[in-house]
Amino acid sequence: MSELQQTALQQHPLIDLAVRYHAAVSRFATGDELAAFFHEDAVHHELPNALYPDGAVRDLAGLGTAAEAGRKGLTEQSFEVLNAVASEHQVALEVLWTGTIARPLGDLPAGHVLRAHIATFLTFRDGKISSQRNYDCYERLSPA
Repeated sequence: MSELQQTALQQHPLIDLAVRYHAAVSRFATGDELAAFFHEDAVHHELPNALYPDGAVRDLAGLGTAAEAGRKGLTEQSFEVLNAVASEHQVALEVLWTGTIARPLGDLPAGHVLRAHIATFLTFRDGKISSQRNYDCYERLSPA
């Protein structure tokens, strides 16, 4: 991210919170560390994609379960925030996600790097995420 982009991202407190949330997820945050970002009745909608063809809807407990699964299924991951826009209580992020799988996934061997171009829409209430919608566009899922 360029210095100009970083400066622009730091100009809105909800964008800063959204970026810090993604940094925590990059570190495989779970439990209270992850829950601290969310309102108690938060809902996460993951729209259909290559890994979840039917999509997924998760409450706070489901987010924790998914975070634990991610910790077991990946050896590392990162979220590069490419763009961010905020309006009142909403933030939209354009993100490049990269993750290295820990064990084989279909035809993909352990160590394979997955990439997804993601649009994330976050709504905040009381300084916490109350809803998240993800549109994850995975690059081709095939061995190199």
